[in-house]
Amino acid sequence: MIKQNIFTGFLTGIAANIAGVILYVSLLSNSELDATINDAIANDYLGKIIALGAVLNFVPFFVFLKKKQNYHARGVLLATVSVAIGVAIFKFF
Repeated sequence: MIKQNIFTGFLTGIAANIAGVILYVSLLSNSELDATINDAIANDYLGKIIALGAVLNFVPFFVFLKKKQNYHARGVLLATVSVAIGVAIFKFF
């Protein structure tokens, strides 16, 4: 049960990160999503967009804490750390 709660929180964190990226690109970019992502890859700022998208993880994290669903919140935190490590690896290699 605990592993399932952490996994659910992890999936929620990844979904919130993806939603944050889409929201950031749609609000602050003049281009379409795919054009912006391709430009970010070409000009080496994709990690910055993903990191800004991770800001949306605050919402489910604090909702889970407020509802006393600590293992779900741990999953969101794990997703955030995983994304940060992934961005760091992508940045340096």
